[in-house]
Amino acid sequence: MSVPAITRRVEVLAAPGERHDEILTPEALDFLARLDEAFADRRLRLFKERERRSANLAAGTPLDFSRATSAVRADPDWRVAPPAPGLTDRRVEITGPPERRMTVHALNSGAQVWMADFEDATSPTWDNVIGGQLNLLDAIERRIDFTTPEGKEYRLGADLATIVVRPRGWHLTEEHLEIDGRPVPASLVDFGLYFFHCAQRQIDAGHGPYFYLPKLENRNEARLWNDVFVLAQELLGIPRGTVRATVLIETVTAAFEMEEILYELREHSSGLNAGRWDYLFSIIKTFGHRTDFQLPDRAKVTMTAPFMRAYAELLVRTCHRRGAHAIGGMSAHVPGKDAAANEAALAKVRLDKEREAEDGFDGSWVAHPALVPVCRTVFDAVLADRPHQLDRTREDVRVTAADLLSVRRVAGPPTAEGIRANVAVALRYFDAWLRGSGAVALYGLMEDAATAEIARVQLWQWLRHGTADRAGVREILDAQCAALAKEDPDARVAEARAVLERTALQRDLPAFFTPDAYARHLVRRPEARA
Repeated sequence: MSVPAITRRVEVLAAPGERHDEILTPEALDFLARLDEAFADRRLRLFKERERRSANLAAGTPLDFSRATSAVRADPDWRVAPPAPGLTDRRVEITGPPERRMTVHALNSGAQVWMADFEDATSPTWDNVIGGQLNLLDAIERRIDFTTPEGKEYRLGADLATIVVRPRGWHLTEEHLEIDGRPVPASLVDFGLYFFHCAQRQIDAGHGPYFYLPKLENRNEARLWNDVFVLAQELLGIPRGTVRATVLIETVTAAFEMEEILYELREHSSGLNAGRWDYLFSIIKTFGHRTDFQLPDRAKVTMTAPFMRAYAELLVRTCHRRGAHAIGGMSAHVPGKDAAANEAALAKVRLDKEREAEDGFDGSWVAHPALVPVCRTVFDAVLADRPHQLDRTREDVRVTAADLLSVRRVAGPPTAEGIRANVAVALRYFDAWLRGSGAVALYGLMEDAATAEIARVQLWQWLRHGTADRAGVREILDAQCAALAKEDPDARVAEARAVLERTALQRDLPAFFTPDAYARHLVRRPEARA
C-alpha cells in the first residue's frame, strides 16, 4: 500500500502547551496526514453505513449472523497471529487514563497489562490528549518518575505491565487538528502519535505497539483498522504483523460478527474483550424503540442475565477456536474507608472473576490497583502456571441469534431508586468530564463515559415508553443539581445539566454524548491562529 506525497496543510488549532512540541513534530504531523489521506474518506463511508444499518434495525430488519460470511465462520483452519511478547499471559489487566500518576500506579500495579485509555476514561481536552502521549513516551523512556509538591514520590519499579493503548472511536474527530480545514479522525490522532513516537521504542524494549480497538460495529470497520496498521508499519519500516490489537465487543452488531472481526485482523489480532457497559448501551441504542427491549435498573442487569451469558460464552468460544485471548469485563470497585462495605464489594468482584475464569476467559479487567490481587488469585487458581486457557475451546457452547437478543427474560420497568441513581451518576460524571476528568470515583465505583452512556440512554428509554414520568425526572434533576452545587462550589452544574437534557430528555436519542459535548464545551482555540 502506498500513499502519494502530502501537499495538504496540517494545522494545530490549539494553544501550545508545555512540551507539546515533542509530540507535534513536523514528521509526526506528516505521518498523521498520510494516514488521513489514505483513510479519512473511507471512515466517512463506513460511518454512513452505520447510520443506514441503524435505521434499518429501527425499522424492523432482523439482526442475525451474516450469510455472506458463513464460509469464514465455517472454515475450521484459520487462526489469528500467535501471542506477541508481553501479551502471552493477560490474567489481570488494569485500565485507566494516561494521566501521569495513573501511569505510574498502573505500570507498578502487578497487573500483566495496562490499557492506557484515551477513549472512555479520558476527557478529550487537548492537554489531556497530548499530555497522555507525553506520559506514555516518558514511561517507555523510564523518565516519568516525579515528586509532588507535598513530597510524595512516584517511581517506576522493575516489573512493569505491558502497555496497550485504546484510541478514541471512529465516531469522533479531533477539532484541534485540521488538514485543509477539516478535523482529523480522533482514532488516527491517538493511534498515529503513539505509533510514530513509541512503536520502535516498544519493539526495542522487547514488546511492541499494542492497541485496544473500541466501538467497532462490524467486520468492515475492523478491516479499516487492519489497513491502517499495514500502512503505518510500511511508512515507518516496521515489519508487517508487529502490531497487535484486541477488539472490544461492546456493540450488539459486533457480537454477531466476532469471527469475522478476528478474521479481518488476524495477522494483527490478539483477542476480544467483553465490554459489558457499552454493550448494554448499544442494546438500548439499537432497540430502545421496542417495548420488549426495555431494561430495568442497570444494577439489576448482571452478566448472569441470559442474553449477557450468551454474549460472554460466544466470545470465549469464538476466541479460543481461533487461537485468540478472551478477556473479561471491568470490575470498577474503588476501596473506601468502610471495611464492611469493602469486604462485600470485594466478594462480588471475586464471584464475577470466578465466573469468568470458569467460563474460559484468559484474564479480566480491574479499574483500581487494590483489585489486582483479587483478580490474580482467582485466575491463578484456574490457570496455575499456564499463561492462558486457549485449549478450552468451549465446543459445548451453542449460541443463536435469539439467545443474543433474549432481553425479554430480564426486561422490566425501573425503580424510583434506579431513575434517581442514573440522574445522579450521569450529572456528576458530565460535570467531571467537562472539567477534564474522564475517570471518576462515584458512589464507590470508578466510572467512565460508558457509565454515563448507559445511564442517559436508560433514562431516554424509560421516558419514551412511559415507565418514567418526565415531570418526576425533572424534579429529580433539580434536586441533584442543587445537591451537586452544595457538594462542590466549582461544579459546572448548568453545563452538566444541559448535556444531560440534550442527550437523555429529548425526543431523539443522540448516538453518543461525546461529539456534541466535546465541540460545545472542550474545544479551546487561541483567537489568532499561528
